[in-house]
Amino acid sequence: MFRNPALAANLEDDHGEIALSSTPQSLPIEVDHPRMRSIALSTLHLCPIANSEPGTWLRLDVHPISGEIVFDMLGDLYCLAPPGTTAHPILVGVPYDSDPHFSPDGDRLVFRSDAELGVENIWVMPWTGCEAMDVRRAAKENRLRRLASEGRLQARRVTNETFRWVSDARFHPSGTKIIASKWYTSYITLAASEGWEYDVPALSSTSRIRPQSGRRLLGRTLPAGMTLADYGDMQIGPEQFVWRSEDTLIYSKNVRDLYKIGIKDIHQGVYAIFSRNVTSGKDTLLVDAFPGGASRPELSRDKRTLAFVRRVRDHQVLVFKDLETGTIHYIFDGLSYDLSSVWAPMGTYPSYAFTPSDDAVIIWAAGQIYRVPLAVNGFGERVAGGAATPIPFRAHIELQVAETLTGGIDLVGLETQNEMNVTAFRDLGVDATGAKAVFQAAGVTVVQDLSTGVATKVPVVVSEAPYYSPAFVGGSSTLVVHARWSDTNFTTFEIADLDSGIAADCFHKTAGDSMTGNVVARSARSLRWRYCPARPEVVVRNVRFISELLPGHIDRVHLQFLEGDELLVHEASRYPQHTLVSGKMTNEIALGRASGMLAFVEFHHVFLGRLKEGETLLSLYGGHDLAWSGDGKRLFWFFGPMLHWLEVDHIEQCALEIQADALNFGIACVKDLVQAQGVRVSHSTDIARIKQEVALSGRSGVLAIRNATILTMQSGVMESDLIVGGTLLVENGVITAVGSEILIPSGAHVIDARGGFVTPGYIDVHAHWGGCLVIYPAKSWEMQTFLAYGVTTLHNPSSETVTTFIERSRLESGQMVGPRTFTTGSPLFGGGWIGIHEEIVDMDEATAALMRIKAEGGPAALSYKNYQLPSRAARQRLLKKGRELGLLCVPEGGGYYDWDLTYIIDGMTTVEHSIPVSVLYDDVLMLYAQSGTGATPTHVVSYGGAFGEEYEWAHYDVPNDPKLRRFIRHDILEGLHESKARPKDSYVLFNVSESIAKMVHMGLKTHIGAHGERPMGHNYHAEMAFTKAGGLNNYEVLQAATSSAAQTLGIWGSVGSLAPGKLADFLVYEPGVDLLEGPISGTRALVYVAKGGRMWDASTMAGVWPSEGRTQEMPPFNP
Repeated sequence: MFRNPALAANLEDDHGEIALSSTPQSLPIEVDHPRMRSIALSTLHLCPIANSEPGTWLRLDVHPISGEIVFDMLGDLYCLAPPGTTAHPILVGVPYDSDPHFSPDGDRLVFRSDAELGVENIWVMPWTGCEAMDVRRAAKENRLRRLASEGRLQARRVTNETFRWVSDARFHPSGTKIIASKWYTSYITLAASEGWEYDVPALSSTSRIRPQSGRRLLGRTLPAGMTLADYGDMQIGPEQFVWRSEDTLIYSKNVRDLYKIGIKDIHQGVYAIFSRNVTSGKDTLLVDAFPGGASRPELSRDKRTLAFVRRVRDHQVLVFKDLETGTIHYIFDGLSYDLSSVWAPMGTYPSYAFTPSDDAVIIWAAGQIYRVPLAVNGFGERVAGGAATPIPFRAHIELQVAETLTGGIDLVGLETQNEMNVTAFRDLGVDATGAKAVFQAAGVTVVQDLSTGVATKVPVVVSEAPYYSPAFVGGSSTLVVHARWSDTNFTTFEIADLDSGIAADCFHKTAGDSMTGNVVARSARSLRWRYCPARPEVVVRNVRFISELLPGHIDRVHLQFLEGDELLVHEASRYPQHTLVSGKMTNEIALGRASGMLAFVEFHHVFLGRLKEGETLLSLYGGHDLAWSGDGKRLFWFFGPMLHWLEVDHIEQCALEIQADALNFGIACVKDLVQAQGVRVSHSTDIARIKQEVALSGRSGVLAIRNATILTMQSGVMESDLIVGGTLLVENGVITAVGSEILIPSGAHVIDARGGFVTPGYIDVHAHWGGCLVIYPAKSWEMQTFLAYGVTTLHNPSSETVTTFIERSRLESGQMVGPRTFTTGSPLFGGGWIGIHEEIVDMDEATAALMRIKAEGGPAALSYKNYQLPSRAARQRLLKKGRELGLLCVPEGGGYYDWDLTYIIDGMTTVEHSIPVSVLYDDVLMLYAQSGTGATPTHVVSYGGAFGEEYEWAHYDVPNDPKLRRFIRHDILEGLHESKARPKDSYVLFNVSESIAKMVHMGLKTHIGAHGERPMGHNYHAEMAFTKAGGLNNYEVLQAATSSAAQTLGIWGSVGSLAPGKLADFLVYEPGVDLLEGPISGTRALVYVAKGGRMWDASTMAGVWPSEGRTQEMPPFNP
């Protein structure tokens, strides 16, 4: 079903996707852009900037008569009329405009813009010449009209796409219609292009364009053996269309990937060029992919010469094919690298064009616009006619830029409390009458009495063990069965009597997962029974363990008590299965057996209904973990630390409202029927436990690190931050003093650093891991490994909301060792992934999306992630709400250059991953560096080419590293033993690193984010090395790992430097390792790591302070 069923009518071209509302808007919609950024660019060298390279990825066209050049830069359109040198702004403002192309007779210009709807559509406007269309001239004549001042007063929208954006429009020879790439998102958001034709309205027309109008000319081609059901998730389609004649198209297509996009060998070629006769439907191969590929086709004015770009060794070359003779000619080898090896909706190369007389090609390369002269040989073929020369121009860019979204958390205040509250819960169960609820509170089983609102921990056999998957036994409200976890014995089922307080373990079962490995054999189809003294009169009969009964992920374990007198093993394949109900976008379903009603979670919200009848919306912001009372009269669910329930019979009170409200399913009435009760479960903080351990030992609570080379990272100036022969004092988890002349209190526990460096703990701004998704509460080798490599704070910009906040509570409560963690929770995702898809069509949806994160994370909710939401309007709504709630925005464009630039312009906190155009020039460098948006380039997973992790695997003996073998599963390490050899120029991450270094020297804050790539921990230091490779010094790299990261994440007041009053996160290095002047690989030479005042030996993770020698018991994941 649809979150908004009225939208279904718009899906005339759908393949199971969701469309957005087509209500007209006017950018800027929700986000003010009060700052004006002025950027002066010039290739004339009139200022003392040598080798100025002003423009990045300038897509251009040449007027067919006058030769004027129109191009896009930073989301505005400019026009250049050689020999003039002034780039006239012809379309400016907050809307992002790009892809300009002239009509055949030059009287109109089509372009792509996110104006009005906030989704990229194709527009058309009249063309009257560079000087006449200069908007600064228009603004002087009429400042009262924004549209006039931006140059879009006479612009008309050609397309009305509300979810699938369109790009790169080209006129048909008749001038009456266009063809454009229409991008189809799927399960994930690496969209596939199709060729769609649209009629071009008259400029005087005021008629409304029907949503999703247009005609498909070229669709995707499924590989053999696939069906229409596979079509929606296909990521490969035709792109980059140009008309050769009235009925013949030329286009380019990725021919190396058949269905999904992957990393490829650019030298083997990826794209090929074809022609299609749209009348006959016949396709003809014009240029094959090998060698070096063939993409971005353009035609000469006389249609005889096909131009394209190709990789030739370490050069990118402009190539011609004569369509009459078939001859190939190399024309110009000074192009920038193309993007044909990755997903490139902005084009594998910027568009270019022939001059009106076909005597030259005008093309962007290496930051400038070039004129490539041509000649004609004796066969009438166009060939290179001399050296390419840059076309000089100066541009004055004025951009309206939003204030960067900031926020943060007082970590010192949070972690120095005696207790923290658990805010995310799961495994909800309810007794027969709905009087009591049982659930998991971060490894603790809790029962809440709804009559009193009091939460009570269930009696257990092993108090220090974590528990999971609780349920009431049969019709009882006093007997609870749940699972106890042991990292050596795995799962034991216990029964607890709430009345007597007696608990006993009764069954035992082993199981394996990503945390426990596959070394220990699993008793997958057996349970061992043991006598239960908790209630001797309880007789257990016909126990059946149901494993993998339904397709999909089984995230909890339940017992079923049935009649009979045998202990049986249930094998799913032996019993018939029948699907009662399913939902395409549904991620939870709960059938009320007694009531015959159905509850489900879809688009994050809780719904109620009957089979084959209508639905009722029950939640304002969302919910999860549905559970029915045994009598079917009450439905329960969680939303953060609030337990909600509904007396389902009461729903009839809103019957008329529900029937009349097809848009919101009656929520305005139903919300008053829903009851809610707060759940309070707390645990001690680690600093409180440190105090207890110190008190029990009878020692002083002061830890002193003396004789250290301390790098505080406090001032941002290396000379000021460096303290030789320094002392660091810590008490109760907080730094109390740091300096060269610090008096060490009597009785303090003193550690001699022997001259070794002491730095702040490292912050991984972009880390993913999988342990949070495991149902068993095992200790995490992932967390321990991160910490052993010096990472004391992790930020996960995409993880399951509830389970990751639960894992955070397990860490903070001391159930396992690891860094402190933060997460965005589930990303706000533009793809069709069940459970994380978002639309954000209005401010109500923006509020609900962010409130889900705030509710589950409580005081630890720090950020949210916009993950390729196609609507800029949706992204801006989230920004507005994020500013109100104090949540940072850490977006990912997924390799889409244009979206990345709007993230910066709209004031998002960071851009995650690299901008796919690896070499940035003056326009983007200055915008990015001056904007206040931070950069987390993740070189180990770099857009635009081969990943840095592959480089590390090829150049470091990962499987045989002793420390890695101590902390990581050996089967994972063995999988990294062999790698593919690549030339260094295939790793565009080194270009990314150089661009990042330039911007850091201009004021940008960059961060270290290793993406959780394997081997974890080690790759954090590899990421530091990649960050240095572009031109940063060691101190600047350490800034990225500490102070810059803390400042961007809004936790600078608590961590990121060594200063009194901050949490004691610090690292101690081996003597003789020079972190400032030595190899950057020295950052791995750790002796000790401390988080919040607790200290470990970094090589063994044995405790050093306050409890010496203690190690945590880990699952037996290695032989």
